[in-house]
Amino acid sequence: MQIRDAADADLPGILQIYNDAVLHGTAIWNDAPVDLDNRRAWLAERQSQGFPVLVAVDAQERVLGYATYGSWRPHDGFRHTVEHSVYVRDDQRGAGIGQALMRRLIERARQAGKHAMVGAIESENRASVHMHQQLGFIHVGQMRQVGCKFGRWLDLTYMQLILTPERKTP
Repeated sequence: MQIRDAADADLPGILQIYNDAVLHGTAIWNDAPVDLDNRRAWLAERQSQGFPVLVAVDAQERVLGYATYGSWRPHDGFRHTVEHSVYVRDDQRGAGIGQALMRRLIERARQAGKHAMVGAIESENRASVHMHQQLGFIHVGQMRQVGCKFGRWLDLTYMQLILTPERKTP
């Protein structure tokens, strides 16, 4: 497995993972799948804002998972905090790909001078919560019944990692 910056050629693989999460899971709280143009615009926007989009690929360059971060909130005071996303192809979960992507993403956030990384995880996704704990994220809150999908209410767990604990001030 190799982890690298995403390119246009990776978009079909990213699209497949994204739409699988939309149609079959609660990691993405959208109801309708998207098309390739949507993912192309999403990648271009992330890149234009200077945010990384990383992919894990196998020897045949098939996308096994992807991770990214972006602004957490739009106000200037939050500019040192980012919110991340990480998704792994359904048939590759449990193999350490998500954790490897996250380690590289955390490294990139530190290199970019970010101070905190936030994750918002559907509360019943115990595997994701556990992975984040293994990476040093701490549970900072839970919002009950703030989303709905598949005819049921969903709770949202917030987890946070301080990227530069030694940094006293911005």
